[in-house]
Amino acid sequence: MSAAASPTPTASISEPSRPPVGVGIIGLSARGGWAARAHVPALEALSDKFELRALSASSVESAHAAGAKYGVPLAFGTADDLVSRDEVDLVVVTVKVPHHRELVEAALRAGKNVLCEWPLANGLTEAETLADLATSAGVRAFTGLQARANPALRYLRDLVAQGYVGEVLSTSMIASGATWGATYSPGGEYLLDRENGATMLTIPFGHTIDVLSMVLGQFTEVTSTTAVRRPRVINPETGVSAAMTAADQVAVTGVLDSGAVAAVHYRGGTSRGTGFHWEINGTEGDLVVTAPSGHLQLAPVTLLGARGAATVLTELTVPAAYEEVPALAGHSDQPSYAVAHAYAALFEDLVKGTHTVPDFPHAVRHHRFLDGVERAAATGRRIHTGR
Repeated sequence: MSAAASPTPTASISEPSRPPVGVGIIGLSARGGWAARAHVPALEALSDKFELRALSASSVESAHAAGAKYGVPLAFGTADDLVSRDEVDLVVVTVKVPHHRELVEAALRAGKNVLCEWPLANGLTEAETLADLATSAGVRAFTGLQARANPALRYLRDLVAQGYVGEVLSTSMIASGATWGATYSPGGEYLLDRENGATMLTIPFGHTIDVLSMVLGQFTEVTSTTAVRRPRVINPETGVSAAMTAADQVAVTGVLDSGAVAAVHYRGGTSRGTGFHWEINGTEGDLVVTAPSGHLQLAPVTLLGARGAATVLTELTVPAAYEEVPALAGHSDQPSYAVAHAYAALFEDLVKGTHTVPDFPHAVRHHRFLDGVERAAATGRRIHTGR
């Protein structure tokens, strides 16, 4: 337990003064998947704010199967049918990255608010196109960088902001990407091809660096090294090998806008040593974040700290006030946990016109940073990120 005073969290989510927001999910399957594991339970936990009214899948048959399984009244075989329905206020895109652009465009052209999973698009150019279209459509468009909504990571941000470590001198991070190791799962082949835009760099590294920037500020310059150390990987169920072109090693060093020095290394697969370890070192103290893997968007995290005369790290308990989804309090190990907190903030943005959830312009800036990391690795030069 920390003896330090707990920071004051952001204001709690107010009770809604309007009917629930009608949600339509593109990509919800009866066979499971991310939408089923994270979005459906998150929305159920916020049933006073959201109502899952529609879904679309790859065929009418699969849509009807999903509708029956999850109790969704409107089930369609195409996204165009979903986005045209008046019952849908918010379209949620939860399909593979190469399909994001066409589906987000369909929703925006129908005048719908959109939440698209991160990465927003397959590369910077597509992201810029979608952000411009969202602006032209005059709707709210959000991206799923939900790790920053995690109560523990918001508490971490406030600890740093209120001087727990004093002036931040440096930060270092080592993480396992879980995927992009020696093996791949059936159906996960598309993650191996860097051209699909769903890589270790864009997914776990991308989610986590967004949190780093929330807590400590933006990178102003980076140098980086990326490598594919396992050019062929195995499906352990079939023994079939496949080529991997997505980097399984990503190492980035740089300077943050505060002047603090940062070093981040992501390794593909699962390390027998460290799943995730993040240190923040300052003039007055130190903070450490640990987790089972480098996927902070879904992993439960533990905070430890020491400051002043203390020489031993102790676990820091997240104040209850940071828990804004009572139905999931204490369940940070669930994939829906951070997603539900992001939805709670998204509801506030829609109702009050606030801007707390990452939007498409935020996504463009983040894509631009990742593009800078790739350019630094390709050229061997220091890149000024200019975010």
